[in-house]
Amino acid sequence: MSTNAEAQSGGPIDALKWVVVVALLGGLAYGNAYFGGESVLYRALGALVVFAVAGFVALQTVKGAAFASLIKESRAEIRRVVWPTRPELIQTTMIVIGVTLVVALLLWGLDSLIGWGVSSVIG
Repeated sequence: MSTNAEAQSGGPIDALKWVVVVALLGGLAYGNAYFGGESVLYRALGALVVFAVAGFVALQTVKGAAFASLIKESRAEIRRVVWPTRPELIQTTMIVIGVTLVVALLLWGLDSLIGWGVSSVIG
């Protein structure tokens, strides 16, 4: 049972990889503050490099691989979606706007009626 739990979590090597990722990101924050006088372009390029390295290390873990698999499956699912045509989109939008206006008028009327009733009782 312990072996199964260790396989799912990735074991001590995965924990070490996550420590490296956190250290890289912490080093990035410190380096950005330390080199605050340097050009923003150089700091941004350095940040991109550190993010890329941290992302690469994170993807080598079990949870990182699962995340990458989720992203690939999501992209495949988006390709299978049947998107509405422009006329369908306009028609649906008009229906939503119309229903919203009708409900707004009903709520306004109900509020006015309740307000009139309360003011007549209170005096």
